[in-house]
Amino acid sequence: MVLLSSMKRDDLMGDSLEQWVEKVCAGDRRAMAQAISAVECRDPLGKALLRALFHKAGNAYTVGITGPPGAGKSTLLEKVAKEYRSLGERVGIIAVDPTSPFSGGALLGDRIRMQELSTDEGIYIRSMATRGHLGGLAAAAREVALILDAAGCDVVFVETVGVGQDEVEVARLADATLVLLVPGMGDDVQALKAGVMEIADFFVINKADQPGSEGLEGQLNALLSLCSKQSEWRPHIVKTTATTGDGIPELCEELEKFRAGNEQSSAGLSRRRQNTRLYLLELLRQSLFERVAQEQIDENRIGVYVEDILARRRDPHSIVEEMMETSGVGSVEPDRSR
Repeated sequence: MVLLSSMKRDDLMGDSLEQWVEKVCAGDRRAMAQAISAVECRDPLGKALLRALFHKAGNAYTVGITGPPGAGKSTLLEKVAKEYRSLGERVGIIAVDPTSPFSGGALLGDRIRMQELSTDEGIYIRSMATRGHLGGLAAAAREVALILDAAGCDVVFVETVGVGQDEVEVARLADATLVLLVPGMGDDVQALKAGVMEIADFFVINKADQPGSEGLEGQLNALLSLCSKQSEWRPHIVKTTATTGDGIPELCEELEKFRAGNEQSSAGLSRRRQNTRLYLLELLRQSLFERVAQEQIDENRIGVYVEDILARRRDPHSIVEEMMETSGVGSVEPDRSR
């Protein structure tokens, strides 16, 4: 039996790792919260927990939600979560927010717009700060989704921070990706950059009761006819008004159709394979960096390197290669025999 460290053992009332895993899988909210915190803080126990939970997960439907600020992501997510709850599904929500420059936590961590959901035992909400991670997600978002999956959530929603046009990373962990747009925000096409166009499985025109929604739908259809996406699926356009709930049942129905079609299809399998590959490489990259950082990063030494670069005595690429070789990682020479 694997025992936890003394601090964590006190926090978990003497639980072993196996007991902790059992509580998470039973949906114990306190155990889930502690598991997520351990993963976010990169506690070694977090990795051990993830290894144990991996074989318990794999059943949840992960849906990513992204879009510009003011598109109504949180409001729509609240209504969609309620709709899934009415169908008897357990729902997990990962809400990624900007990082506070003072505390380092989620700037909007109270999730005011989703307060009604907090009293539902069938819904688990976790706010996460980006902490400088790019792409609109927190670094541990995938691991947190795995924990919610293992805890019995049937559907896990991941809401991106919503501050730019480069929030495409959500598609790497989601089974389906919603891109929200709203009419009347200036140049509507400005939001439709190549990356966003390519990750969308659904375009949701929210606030569809406002003037300009028909025009935005026409622009989307025109752009979709020009875009070549490497998939048999052509993104669907769904119109909603989240504040009133209009279009929410239709959106959930579309999501379920997409889920059923992708579970056994070659396109769905290819997507999961590609996402898993990217995740594996990202973990490898992160582990290599941590190994080099632990062994090589010393403030005095880094200071010397910086001065060498500024004085043009050495180039940064040579310095990085030296650090890797010293740490035992070594540098990989390209294969010129081909």
